Amino acid sequence: MGEGPFVTEHFGRDAELLREAGGEYGAATGRPRRVGPFDVVASRYGVMLQGATSLALTKLDVLSYMDQIPVCVAYDVDGTLTEDFPTGDRLLRSKPVYRYFEGFRCDLSACRRPEDLPAAARAYIDFLEQSVGCPIEFVSVGAERDAYIRMH
Repeated sequence: MGEGPFVTEHFGRDAELLREAGGEYGAATGRPRRVGPFDVVASRYGVMLQGATSLALTKLDVLSYMDQIPVCVAYDVDGTLTEDFPTGDRLLRSKPVYRYFEGFRCDLSACRRPEDLPAAARAYIDFLEQSVGCPIEFVSVGAERDAYIRMH
């Protein structure tokens, strides 16, 4: 469980902050989960493999503490940039290449419509949607059952 390549995995203080903000601990064991920023390369590959027609973006509210939000837009594999998901040993040697987005630094829990979101949050969502090539239909903004936005 929780093993294998995770190109965007964060460690140290960055991981601790993200893990705390998102409550990323095992329900039964309390074990800290592996965490990291959104990975466009892996997500685009997953959409293609699964034939996904829409996505749900979860825990947008968790990013509210960040001044800048990292997004992995490519991998550096042995000094060569790629936007295609590598396999085998190439995946093990991959390093993330990040683009940073303006943070939104506010409570999103009351947002229920796309227009309720701050402009920086909408820009982040729009970029992910365009980069992955699949519409983001739902965005969660809190832990409650009704804390989500239908985007389309």
